[in-house]
Amino acid sequence: MRDARPARMGVMKVLALLNRDGGTLKTTDLDWLRALIEDEFKMHGHEIEVSVCSGDAIVESIRKGVDRPDLDILLVGGGDGTVSAAAAACAGTQTALGILPAGTMNLFARTLQIPLGLEQAVAALAAGSVTAVDVGKVNGRVFVHQFAVGLHARMVRMRKKISYGSRFGKVLATWRAGWMAVRSLPSIKLEIDVDGERREEIRSPAVAFSNNFYGDGHLPFADDPKGGALGVYVCRAKKFGPMSKLILDIMRGTWRQNADLESFRAKRVRLIYEGRHHKNRAVQDGELVTLERDTVIEVVAKGLQILAPAEATYLTESNSTRSEPITVSVG
Repeated sequence: MRDARPARMGVMKVLALLNRDGGTLKTTDLDWLRALIEDEFKMHGHEIEVSVCSGDAIVESIRKGVDRPDLDILLVGGGDGTVSAAAAACAGTQTALGILPAGTMNLFARTLQIPLGLEQAVAALAAGSVTAVDVGKVNGRVFVHQFAVGLHARMVRMRKKISYGSRFGKVLATWRAGWMAVRSLPSIKLEIDVDGERREEIRSPAVAFSNNFYGDGHLPFADDPKGGALGVYVCRAKKFGPMSKLILDIMRGTWRQNADLESFRAKRVRLIYEGRHHKNRAVQDGELVTLERDTVIEVVAKGLQILAPAEATYLTESNSTRSEPITVSVG
């Protein structure tokens, strides 16, 4: 890791990487977006380079950007996969990550309080500042939103079989795949060890872990990116009706009132999975991954430098959820 530079609030060197094949950028005028980014960041006195990459080249471009000793900010635009790859590359380094919300749900961008419109996001980030936020890790691999096993992985596997050509089409495909997945619920057997204090065997259709605890009254994303704890969610629904209601409650932010979902906070969780199938049995930041026999999920407090909008409340405030106790309960 290179040495940290002391000044992160003044003039910054910024590299913007736009994935022309990712998210809403597939249908965005990238010449307009390039000019917008250059104008806004230069207006605030920053040095800015903008590069447009193909989806095949974006991961390598991210790696090269993070390796540059002169770079302060890596600003990425693309789908959720692009954002997750960039976060993994930036975590633990002195290169801060900026996010242009061009994905389907933009859940991590929502946590960071980045405006969802590209024009508004560029303006907010150009006037923003650098701060450190938490990341999650699964067996050492960084995630910024969620790691899940069971139903979510089945849904993503089914969605990959459905053709869609737009962001709206992906949303429809997600709902269709979800409906198909809940018709026959999986039953995942896991041993779960929470913070080394309690170990239980559970059977559940779905278990999920979030980078900080989800907030109320909105889509499933954390309100506080500096909360310092995983959110752990264990589904207890066994039938189509209760599961359908739970999914709706999760999407509209009323899941805390649903008796079929147990939720608590933890610093570190270990899973033991003895099932026959491991490939594509888990989802990490929206991408299918292997569910290993022994999996450790943990939070890394302030493990990622990010570019935050100047108005972001977490720059100066502690949200009320941060003061709530960590609950160890899986029974």
